[in-house]
Amino acid sequence: MKATVLALTALWAGALIAQTPAPPPQHAAHLEKLATLLDLTDAQKTQVQAILQEEHAKIRAAHEQAMASGTEPDAQQMQALHQQIKQETLQKLTPVLSPAQLKKFQTLQEMHGEMMHRFGHGGPPGADTPPPAQN
Repeated sequence: MKATVLALTALWAGALIAQTPAPPPQHAAHLEKLATLLDLTDAQKTQVQAILQEEHAKIRAAHEQAMASGTEPDAQQMQALHQQIKQETLQKLTPVLSPAQLKKFQTLQEMHGEMMHRFGHGGPPGADTPPPAQN
């Protein structure tokens, strides 16, 4: 009887682990950097990861929906949606992080936004700049 219960418990735990998708390697590396910069506890790290994964999924779904509509997404609408999702994320992070951690997170988020605006989405500096015209 004990062996059966133990086997069922192991199968149930394995099924739960299999259902939880692992973050892509770049997201895991980003989370590790964030955890270090914010000095997150293990419990905070787990909660922050779940919140950020949800944020990422919402943004990705919005982009996919805009592309599936067959029309060019309106930049202002997409920017407003991004802002709304980021505000929701901050609201969810507020009870998880200390005031100092939250302030640091907001600063890091602003810096990240500035870099994305300056250098384009994920490209190295200059990647979105066309080559000089040749005469």
